Amino acid sequence: MTKEGTMFLIGQYDSPFVRRVAIALRLYGIAFEHRPWSTFGDAAKIAPYNPLLRVPTLVLDDGEALIDSTTILDHLDEHVGPGRAMIPESGPQRRRHLRSLALATGLGDKAVSLIYERVLRKEQSKIWVERCAAQISGVLAVLEQERAAAKTSYLFGDHIAHADIAIACVLRFTREAHPNLFDTSRYGALAAHADRCEALPPFKEIVQPLAPPSGD
Repeated sequence: MTKEGTMFLIGQYDSPFVRRVAIALRLYGIAFEHRPWSTFGDAAKIAPYNPLLRVPTLVLDDGEALIDSTTILDHLDEHVGPGRAMIPESGPQRRRHLRSLALATGLGDKAVSLIYERVLRKEQSKIWVERCAAQISGVLAVLEQERAAAKTSYLFGDHIAHADIAIACVLRFTREAHPNLFDTSRYGALAAHADRCEALPPFKEIVQPLAPPSGD
């Protein structure tokens, strides 16, 4: 049972969006409890905190519930302050980070959509599947080019940022969910980036094999 006043994160770690929030919490040194509730099997538990029945949802120690990974991370950045936040506070550098984040999370959205199309629909839409696959391939190509061009430890320097975390989490999900869409020989810089991130203690601790929802 949750102690009164304890922050907790709702969602399973096979979601790249839940996972990126949990890893950021660890890197920021912010204590939290984990509620590995499924959006399908545990909808009744999630509903009081998020009527959209989506994860991640972060319930703060005062009971306020934050929804959507971007909103949650914005709050965490504000909490730790600009000196520690894993994204620039303003200006062109912030916009560059946000662009990479948008590409990574958009890729994740499409990868999740393909999972749902496969397991929840009796007859898949060929047009929709092809469109999602094309979007995923297009984003991977851009991120591969940009990561290959960056000669630093991470995408924007030698310190890990939210974009690095998002890219690594989304890549793990995509490689597990759609191995046919990720060719390591084609995306070598991204594969190396993911390996670098996955070797870090928070990534090793916060991980869960993909368990897609059942279509039964």
